[in-house]
Amino acid sequence: MSEQADSVSEYAARNQADWNTRADQYQAEHGASLAEHGGLTWSGWNLPEAELQVLGEVTGLDVLEFGCGAAQWSIGLARKGARMVALDLSERQLEHARHAMTAAGLDFPLVQASAESVPLPDESFDVVFCDHGALSFADPYRTVPEAARLLRPGGLLAFSHMSPLSELCWPDGAEGPDESLHRDYFSLYRLDLDDGVTFNLPYGGWIRLFRANGLEVLDLIEPRPAVDATSSYWSARTHAWARHWPVECIWRLRKR
Repeated sequence: MSEQADSVSEYAARNQADWNTRADQYQAEHGASLAEHGGLTWSGWNLPEAELQVLGEVTGLDVLEFGCGAAQWSIGLARKGARMVALDLSERQLEHARHAMTAAGLDFPLVQASAESVPLPDESFDVVFCDHGALSFADPYRTVPEAARLLRPGGLLAFSHMSPLSELCWPDGAEGPDESLHRDYFSLYRLDLDDGVTFNLPYGGWIRLFRANGLEVLDLIEPRPAVDATSSYWSARTHAWARHWPVECIWRLRKR
């Protein structure tokens, strides 16, 4: 299944073009680390799912990765017995996913589409999740209702993204956050960056959006890296910052 750039929003088309351009470099820089951990680690600090238990037991569950990149997570979960579907808007990222899936000896559906309009039936999944995926790069006022639509009653939505706090403290064009506030908290929404468009909301905005779509907050995890943590994503300066304030956060939600 595929959805072309001319049928999506302008920011989605922009992000699609950006990810098509930098997919090869991204996988060259981060693919080995993602593959090493079997895809089963959260955030730029590679925090093991086995310890965090964000998703929990997935054997026999229908799971949708909501912005999969090269589908390293989906491959790891398929090996644990999940019935996977992996979605991404970037055709180049999905090419990497096909190669990785073949190399792993697995076969599950790869869907090219925007997470704002998913060509799959209502209540198809027990789990919808992403680690810095669609919930970061698409409009939450569209993706959260789509995720809720796709979930069965009692299903789990889990996703990581940049913390609102780090967005406020991250100057335009900088490599990481600092100790000053650079954005207005109450208007936090769309962020136009050099390499694409991302989205975020104030904490209260997220909670009201979840509740409006029948989602109950189970947990909000704010990862703190270990003193000796390393990352292919974050600099030593960002590591020092993240020892005091959360760079990322992970939501766990249940569909009522």
